[in-house]
Amino acid sequence: MASHGLDYDGCNFFRQRLVLSTLSGKRVKIRNIRSKDDNPGLRDFEASFIRLLDKVTNGSRIEINQTGAVLFYQPGLLYGGSIEHDCNLQRSIGYYLEALLMLAPFMKNPLKATLRGITNDPTDPTVDRLKSTVLPLMKKFGIEGEGFDLKVMKRGMAPGGGGEVVFTCPVRKTIRPVQLTDSGKIKRIRGVAYSVRVSPQMGNRIVESARGVLNQFIPDIYIHTDHMKGANSGKSPGFGLTLVAETLEGCFLSAEMSSTPQGQGDPVLPEDLGRNCAKLLLEEVYRGGCVDSSNQSLALLLMTLGQQDVSKLLLGPLSPYTIEFLRHIRDFFQIMFKIEVRKPLEDERKGGDKVLMTCVGVGYSNLNKSLK
Repeated sequence: MASHGLDYDGCNFFRQRLVLSTLSGKRVKIRNIRSKDDNPGLRDFEASFIRLLDKVTNGSRIEINQTGAVLFYQPGLLYGGSIEHDCNLQRSIGYYLEALLMLAPFMKNPLKATLRGITNDPTDPTVDRLKSTVLPLMKKFGIEGEGFDLKVMKRGMAPGGGGEVVFTCPVRKTIRPVQLTDSGKIKRIRGVAYSVRVSPQMGNRIVESARGVLNQFIPDIYIHTDHMKGANSGKSPGFGLTLVAETLEGCFLSAEMSSTPQGQGDPVLPEDLGRNCAKLLLEEVYRGGCVDSSNQSLALLLMTLGQQDVSKLLLGPLSPYTIEFLRHIRDFFQIMFKIEVRKPLEDERKGGDKVLMTCVGVGYSNLNKSLK
């Protein structure tokens, strides 16, 4: 490892590296980005992501060679403020928003970001899922306030997009450590069945089939239908479902599905989508933990950046993305987690094997926040 910063190879885990680089202030050089591809270098959505980082920071230096296969990034200060960004349509807004959620509490000024593009697609976490799981998770770490919100102004399905969301987040000087070791039993399930540019009946069909599966387990289920019309419905037809199970301890586990984008692959029946999404939620509950699999890395990052005290978090099996994220945290912050596998007892009915993650925070304090 050279003294000038960190060197990486390849295009995988691109966002992780740039986000951690921005938070730790360490420079990053990424080589061989798709260098063996017919069309080498950064894709448009990655270039769009770099532009977004450039908008929220002040004084970042970004150098890309002619083919786009080598990127050098020297992070500036996180500035925040009010920004607007048109996200590239190759990925949904969730791709950009996940990174913003990690950076937003450490800005100099409270962030107000207006992002336009695809709000719901099958690959990235949708805006609904981020709103219903990430915001409550961040509140546990002391990131809250009246300015903490994520609003869906317009929906936009893939491939045409046309959606718009507004994300506002207050700044925090420090992050409080957490002890989340018991997820508790599921007490209720909430959800949103959304449809745009298709018959409003689609939403009801999704809800009915999802309830058909979930009603066997719990009575308190409310799935809201959201049918946006006219200018607020984006440019492409589609529908989908986001389900969130809330536990007695205030943990949120979620699952979601979106219809196949117009013109790509076989169409999906709303009944199948509702049923399959309900099964995905049951799978997520079985995996368990205090944070669902899509938010593991965010929770681990906030634990790393917490005050110099012990944080504990119980997770379900770690996703491959999370495992790579732990390696990156070690590179950028020299923090190692203690990992204990916990097998539930047979009569407990607590689902799959769990992992207890423990670390001592680095005591990260927001350097950009002037003390008044």
